Amino acid sequence: MDVSHTAPIKPLSKRARIEPATLEDLPRLVDLTMALFEIEADFVPDRQKQERGLQSILEQPSRGRIFVVRTDFEIIGMVNVLFTISTAMGGFVILLEDVIIHPDFRRQGYGTELVNYVLSFAKRKDFKRITLLTDKISAESQRFFQKLDFQHSHMIPMRLNL
Repeated sequence: MDVSHTAPIKPLSKRARIEPATLEDLPRLVDLTMALFEIEADFVPDRQKQERGLQSILEQPSRGRIFVVRTDFEIIGMVNVLFTISTAMGGFVILLEDVIIHPDFRRQGYGTELVNYVLSFAKRKDFKRITLLTDKISAESQRFFQKLDFQHSHMIPMRLNL
């Protein structure tokens, strides 16, 4: 699997485009993940932890990517794409995390375009599966991903925090 080249920048409209994030984007990415974790029951927002995690992804492109929705003025959304190998699938797979569009820009198609961008990236790079976790109490979030053909799994997440 060659992940050395990311997808070309995709214009969403005259107002926004999707492209890989850079280290210069880190402060805004931290702001977005902080906002996401404030509404997630499983997480406690911690600016230092979020910055450390995001920076690790940006500095290690062989482990994952962060794609952003960017206007000429700011980043209005992001998605975190982590790479791993599945023995069940016999190849590389993606763990999709931190899908967030700033509240002022929701319901305008940006989230759908962002996830579709990841799907296109995954197909071009021959990934075998994309897995994501969505908040089980958020019917809106589940409907969003179901409209994009994601399906519930018979697997359930279990965690051990270390």
